[in-house]
Amino acid sequence: MRIGHGYDVHRFAPERKLILGGVQIPYELGLDGHSDADVLIHAVMDALLGAAGMRDIGKLFPNTDPAYKGISSMKLLDAVMQRLSAADLRVGNVDVTVIAQAPKLSPYIPAMTQNLADALQTDPGRVNIKATTEEQPATLCACSKNPRIHKPKPPRYAPNIPRRFSEDTLLFRQNTLQFRPCVRSV
Repeated sequence: MRIGHGYDVHRFAPERKLILGGVQIPYELGLDGHSDADVLIHAVMDALLGAAGMRDIGKLFPNTDPAYKGISSMKLLDAVMQRLSAADLRVGNVDVTVIAQAPKLSPYIPAMTQNLADALQTDPGRVNIKATTEEQPATLCACSKNPRIHKPKPPRYAPNIPRRFSEDTLLFRQNTLQFRPCVRSV
């Protein structure tokens, strides 16, 4: 299991759309940035890339490259997920905190959660998004804390084969197999 950390901040700007978690939120200001400036998705991407040891979004998608001008951050997240998949890594869970004085985000969190779960190819129950306020109304930031990614491991023993004297016990928990050593006496 690997754990990463991501953080992103953008200033509010006029004549820009406010997009968070792939959801366009009605507000008089948007976020300044080279792409669509979706801070939530940017924080998640950095956390996932960090957990995988694959640098960060600034290295993969530089803001000096015109190919990324105005691009949807959801498309960039798809590219990150392709890299994780190529490395045989899967997302275990993601927890994101968005810090913004305004606008109020709670009505949009279910749609953001579903968008993120779909993009991460995981269950929405493994994605947590929360919003809080802070006394800095000129910025909006997001922090993705400790997303867990892992390589699926094949079972050492098939569940339908008797394990009379096996060294390991199979535990089934949330569609994954875990092994714990045990001692058995006859």
